[in-house]
Amino acid sequence: MKIIDKILRKESLDNYLKTDSKFEKTIGPKDLLALGIGAVIGTGIFILPGTVAALKAGPSITISFVIAAIVCALAGMCYAEFAASIPVAGSAYSYGTIIYGELPGWVLGWALILEYVLAVAAVSTGWSAYFGSLLGGFGIHIPTAISGSFNPSHGTYINLFAIIIVLLIGFLLNRGFQSSIRINNFMVFVKIAIILIFILVGIFYVKPTNWKPYFPFGVHGTLAGASTVFFAYLGFDTVSASAAEVKNPSKTMPIGIIGTLIIATIFYVAVSLVLTGMVPYTKLNVANPVALALQLVHQNWVAGLLSLGALAGMTTMMISMIYGSSRLVYATGRDGLLPKVLGNLVGEHHSPRNAMVVVTIFIAFLGGFVPLDQLTNLVNMGTLLAFALVSLGIIPLRHRQDIPNTGFKVPGYPFIPIISALACIYLITTLSVETWIGSAIWFGIGLIIYFSYGIHHSKLAQKKKSCDKGKCL
Repeated sequence: MKIIDKILRKESLDNYLKTDSKFEKTIGPKDLLALGIGAVIGTGIFILPGTVAALKAGPSITISFVIAAIVCALAGMCYAEFAASIPVAGSAYSYGTIIYGELPGWVLGWALILEYVLAVAAVSTGWSAYFGSLLGGFGIHIPTAISGSFNPSHGTYINLFAIIIVLLIGFLLNRGFQSSIRINNFMVFVKIAIILIFILVGIFYVKPTNWKPYFPFGVHGTLAGASTVFFAYLGFDTVSASAAEVKNPSKTMPIGIIGTLIIATIFYVAVSLVLTGMVPYTKLNVANPVALALQLVHQNWVAGLLSLGALAGMTTMMISMIYGSSRLVYATGRDGLLPKVLGNLVGEHHSPRNAMVVVTIFIAFLGGFVPLDQLTNLVNMGTLLAFALVSLGIIPLRHRQDIPNTGFKVPGYPFIPIISALACIYLITTLSVETWIGSAIWFGIGLIIYFSYGIHHSKLAQKKKSCDKGKCL
């Protein structure tokens, strides 16, 4: 077999459905929405509306969020069609393997591993910092040595609480997703309640004159703001990772993905509207603009709630992302591109415990020891690449007679998928040189793993060897 034939060999949907049928189908629409909202709405809702308004968009930050949501919705609709058509674990990795072939699927999976793992590791360090501040309010101070990544020159050796929170979430998820989803749902409820309290309290202090001028940086500033806040919506793709465990996925998956984006947009716009109405946008370039706005109107009790909301937001994001990454690693192990032990479903709940353990330990190590300031920029590259390829994949998906879809379909075909892909490619071109270099290194490592291990051990490779011996699997 020629090398091109090897790297472009495709897996069938039927084989994936047969393998993933062991998953318990326990997730309903409400749980899926909570999973998506938990991943998308994090601490950014308390920071981005202020800082982006101050530096780029002014009060028109509300329009920036709507524009970013529309761009995200284009990719979201493409994900929704794939999830309805191919309801299996692995999200874009599995879609890519079925539509494009083994190597493109692996590249997509490797990109998403980058997104999920780095995002969670970075958030775990933020969670640790907020938790330390909360303890400080009670007079309890964390020793410097255990409060940061390994950096002896600054007196830090381990970020202990970042490790603890990741291990705790991994432990909960390994006990079964049903108990974890209940905790996630409660945390999402707390987070939304605190956001609503800010909106309901802050609306009484809004001064319409603060919205003038509405476009202080011009339309260009509004568009620049949209490019920045676009990344506030990332995480909705983790919803598609749960497809194998969802009841009636052809209907439920589109509700989860598109519903997440709609709800997130409503909250982002509402917070931006109230925030820029309470305080002139020029004063919002601070670390915590929402807390500043509340302090200026002497509502310190609500400002105190924000720390609780931030902790809840970061916790739900980590639950969603660790869950999604474990399903992704499971899928690569299921297909033999990584050791097959990672693709086993074990225990009474038939969950990918081995994949979960590996993912949890790796993320805990990164969050506890590795400085992530620069690495987190790589999340954007992995996400946008996956969005672009998933969007374009709708075109060959529609031509596959063996993949029937009686559920959601992207409207405006083929223009919407093409526009979505072009929008993502444009955003990729705006990323920094450092991000490009770091991404090249990451994908280089991925290609080494594939060509040294995956191409020889994949299920498709084993099937070909058996057929060559006259014993097709």
